[in-house]
Amino acid sequence: MSMRFAPLAAAAAVLAAGTASAAEVKYMLWDSNQLPAYQQCAADFAKKNPGTTVKITQSGWGDYWTAISTGFVSGTAPDVFTNHLAKYPEFAKNGQLVDLAPLIARDKVDTKAYAGNLVDIWGRDGKQYGLPKDWDTIGFVVNMAHAKKQGVTLAELQNMTWNPKDGGSFEQIVRKLSVDAKGRNATDPAFDKKSVAVYGYQNPGPGGMMGQTEWSHFAVTNGFKFQDKPWAGKFYYDDPKLAETIDWIAGLPAKGLSASYEQTKSLGSDAMFVGGKAAIVPQGSWMISYFAGNAKFENAWVPLPKGPNGRRATMFNGLADSIWVGSKVKDDAWKWVKYLASADCQSVVASYGVVFPAISGLAEKAVDAQKKKGVDSSAFLAMSKEQTFLAPIADNGSQVDELVRTAVESVLLGQKPAGAALKDANGQINALFK
Repeated sequence: MSMRFAPLAAAAAVLAAGTASAAEVKYMLWDSNQLPAYQQCAADFAKKNPGTTVKITQSGWGDYWTAISTGFVSGTAPDVFTNHLAKYPEFAKNGQLVDLAPLIARDKVDTKAYAGNLVDIWGRDGKQYGLPKDWDTIGFVVNMAHAKKQGVTLAELQNMTWNPKDGGSFEQIVRKLSVDAKGRNATDPAFDKKSVAVYGYQNPGPGGMMGQTEWSHFAVTNGFKFQDKPWAGKFYYDDPKLAETIDWIAGLPAKGLSASYEQTKSLGSDAMFVGGKAAIVPQGSWMISYFAGNAKFENAWVPLPKGPNGRRATMFNGLADSIWVGSKVKDDAWKWVKYLASADCQSVVASYGVVFPAISGLAEKAVDAQKKKGVDSSAFLAMSKEQTFLAPIADNGSQVDELVRTAVESVLLGQKPAGAALKDANGQINALFK
């Protein structure tokens, strides 16, 4: 599943303010790019709450969730942790998260301050399991140095259309950007698709139940929907609109426009982009800093193409902070969660320009901060004003995720057509809710 992680080595940061404290709140997050902003928030918080300190630990995506899960069992989980929509339903079901609803009501926290319906997705049946910290949308990062060489302009890239029949103007541009070892692009009949130097587009992989960066945006503009509403236990992964989208993506390598799934699996689409092997890759706004720091050529973020429904679409996702039910310092943990979700902390986060804070109006501040670093991230802000949809959410998330991932993987490997693979998977998924 396309998750939000920074591909950097795990690090740990410890913050202590003042002398021996009455309470220490242990806080954990996975994105090393966001660590400095939250260290600043923790220092500010300690000043405002004498006697309470925050100890922050950061650990890479895989290790992070292992630490959280084993921590629940062993009683060593952090008091507060950054939570993900793909993970929290299971934690809530197992009674591992504090219900914040009574605390929100008691302290009159203004939940209308957050963008979109970010608060709603972190709640269920009147209970609230997290307060929003940020939001993200998806865009395309483009190797502009290569695009210019191939005669593709930024204006063309910002105004692409897509459909699953012939790929629209998007596929035409991808053809121009796909170049073989002899410098011929895929619009040339002599293009050698067996010896490609630069692929025009790279799909990151199967994408699991969300397909967040991989296929959800294409499929939704083609008329697909995941479920009727959050928590609804009936899914529509068997929709032909999704099948033709996946078939189109799976067909790109045979045309020489993308690397095969096997190749991508070992390299990773982000590394292929940074290494100049892929000219366009889809990614989330949480990766702005990664590409700014690692792509050593002129690049640009552009909005996703308009689909058959005449619109652009993106998953509108967001992280939240949750409190572990086993915390010994729940009062202080709540104070910290409330601070993390406040304009005080979120405007600090905005000033670092790594992610878009959840409070309405602060994303613009983050875009300005990124501009000062020479990055135009306004494509993500533009996408947030287009057709947005929430990530699918339900019980049995890990099983649903595994079934969809396996089905899409079989299509990418050329083992099955998408229609059959997804129909079979969807039958098994819906059976989980009977």
